[in-house]
Amino acid sequence: MRATKAIIHIDNLRGNIKAARKIAGSHPKICVPVKADAYGHGAVAVSRYALEAGAEYLAVADLAEGAELRDAGITAPILLLSQALPEELPDIISEELIPLVSDDEFIKEAGRAAELAKKRLVVHLKIDTGMGRLGCRPEAAAALAAEIVSSGNLVLGGTATHLSVSDSLEPGDIAYTKEQLRRFREAVDSIKNAGIEPGIIHAANSGALMFHADSYFDMIRPGLFIYGYSLGAGVDGSGEEFSLAPVMELRSAVVSVKKVKKGEAVSYGRTWIAPEDTFIGVIPVGYADGLPRRLSNNHSVYIRGRAYPLAGRICMDQCMINLGSETEVQRWEEAVIFGPGYITAAGIAEKLGAIPYEVTCNINKRVPRIYLSGKAR
Repeated sequence: MRATKAIIHIDNLRGNIKAARKIAGSHPKICVPVKADAYGHGAVAVSRYALEAGAEYLAVADLAEGAELRDAGITAPILLLSQALPEELPDIISEELIPLVSDDEFIKEAGRAAELAKKRLVVHLKIDTGMGRLGCRPEAAAALAAEIVSSGNLVLGGTATHLSVSDSLEPGDIAYTKEQLRRFREAVDSIKNAGIEPGIIHAANSGALMFHADSYFDMIRPGLFIYGYSLGAGVDGSGEEFSLAPVMELRSAVVSVKKVKKGEAVSYGRTWIAPEDTFIGVIPVGYADGLPRRLSNNHSVYIRGRAYPLAGRICMDQCMINLGSETEVQRWEEAVIFGPGYITAAGIAEKLGAIPYEVTCNINKRVPRIYLSGKAR
């Protein structure tokens, strides 16, 4: 196995799901989004551990992601969050995925596909309450729900919306989220008033779980929260206020230690010049592994708990660190790039003006995932 590896701390994942349950209470179901390979953590393994920890639903972005879980023997309900193509419907039906629908045309396509397959397809109606992405207008919800239940081959298993600024504590954003929830409740009521059961009602993402208890309904869909981060205004991205722990750690090793003289350059572009005679450590992790090149000369690697700054530009497969004029660091020693107890993906994201998702999602597939139980160091 190569030196660079992503350690996935299973106990932290379990603890974060437990924290979500504690906040939301026992009534709402928990849907864990595992799209984008579980945000880089490994979709199949994370799905299994999440279901063992009490999650009832999973969510993916597309058919291929759902099929991967089914091929792995996962039988839990799986929501398909993005808009599928009509030609994908036969496979969606055979894989027993649950697509979100939001318009008359696709509802008809889904009904025809289910009829041809001689099966009933469970769908969830998506309502756009202010995200401006997928979803029907709230005033169209009842008519579309009626179309679903009258098709004969479709089952309205749920009704959903997505909240765009629920992680913000700015007064205007709080008001916007409350207005989204008002529109959603109004749309759900219109479905009920038409004599139609709306199924599982769900709206709460991570921000809503933390800041909007009136959003829980029948199911919550916390993504960032489950992976250990509480990205919100005035809230530490590490998730400490909510007893969260980051799930991913990126480790590697020092594969070379060499001495450079004062005035000598390190790496491409000569952006780092040795201020004194110093030792340079080489670590086999680079931007092809998901370590952003923008962190060049702006990040530190941890060896035995001590921080050593990057020296020069991050390369495709390697980076260099300044070990100092005297060093006890030995070749082959373990080095932590980020993880619990050190700088986390949230800390890196802050440097980049990004979000933790972006950091973990970008850890390349060539980096092996190692699933460990036990307290993160």
